Amino acid sequence: MESSFVYNKPVTGKYNIGRRQDATILSNFIDQGECICIYEPPKSGKRSLVQQTFFNMRVASKKFVPVQISLLNVRTIADVMMRLGGEVIKNLSRSPESYPNAVESFLSGTHFVFDPEAYSSKDQILSLTWDIDDADIQAILMLPYHMAAVTGQKAIVVIEEFQNIMLTEDGDKICAIMHGILDKLTLEERKKCSYILMGSKVNAMKDIFEVRKLFYHKVEHLALSPIDTKDIIDHTVRGFLSSGKVLDRDLMLGVCKVFKGNIWYIQHFASICDSLSKGYMMEPVLIEALDMLISVHEPRFQATMNDLTTYQVCLLRAILDGYTKFSSSEVIKRYNLNSSANVRRLKDALCKKEIITFDEKDEPHILDPLFEHWVRKFFFEIKGE
Repeated sequence: MESSFVYNKPVTGKYNIGRRQDATILSNFIDQGECICIYEPPKSGKRSLVQQTFFNMRVASKKFVPVQISLLNVRTIADVMMRLGGEVIKNLSRSPESYPNAVESFLSGTHFVFDPEAYSSKDQILSLTWDIDDADIQAILMLPYHMAAVTGQKAIVVIEEFQNIMLTEDGDKICAIMHGILDKLTLEERKKCSYILMGSKVNAMKDIFEVRKLFYHKVEHLALSPIDTKDIIDHTVRGFLSSGKVLDRDLMLGVCKVFKGNIWYIQHFASICDSLSKGYMMEPVLIEALDMLISVHEPRFQATMNDLTTYQVCLLRAILDGYTKFSSSEVIKRYNLNSSANVRRLKDALCKKEIITFDEKDEPHILDPLFEHWVRKFFFEIKGE
């Protein structure tokens, strides 16, 4: 049965809510041959935005070929490059029969080969005959530009969990080579391909693009806009009406506040409500649905808190209480933070664990809204939310 509330996959069309301007901006960047980075917490809508942008581009009859990979489970430079090169060849070649010719034509002089046995047993298009070197890396990063020039269709290479590039033996080297390539591209070459570098570890991506500026002036940052609360409520109310159910808009407004507009949590929550009720939905249904949603994620939240030191827990409590100047003597004494030097270490630790992030005003924000609700209500037992 088709549900009005989709949360298990990226959504487009009627299931996609808001961020129309973001999709337009992303499409314009691609048209201009720009490379883009997008970093937001997990399940914030990054993939849906990209897929909706592709949907809009197809409707506008724009010719392009998407190439999508994830670095979630790669830990070596060779694995990154073989995965990237393999997906580029797979998507930009006419058929599997042309893979060997593509490798020979576009990667001649490198250590990459097409191994029929590896392809037959592991679906692996590229294999290495020697240790990977800088020229090999450069050849793979330039591959979508070269193949797109031959096919006549723009390549859009989406790399998910890009921050994991730093978990390889030398992520800095890959970034430096990529920066050098982007720096030397001609205007005509830029039009052949755009890289979209996405990451769900916000602070790790900030370290690459904002702190260390490894792609300074070569990659455009696209920050996701908040989804308008009215759009969320309208979508949710329509979804319930389609199955003969009614939800008070004021109750849904409270739901949006709890989840801080996170559409993935809201879609999952609404799906639970939909399964619990018939007809008019009252507040007890929503409370039960929230309890059920929390029960799914509670083990993860407990593991997060168990991984924190006592000092880190104290700083998290200060954040929840609304403090932003943690090095003041009042806050240090009240929350037993020890010293201003210790406060700096605690802030860094919570950022590395991707629990909080700091904005341009150096004000903290908890990245996961349901975790914030849980830790406030169930861990610290703070009343009044």
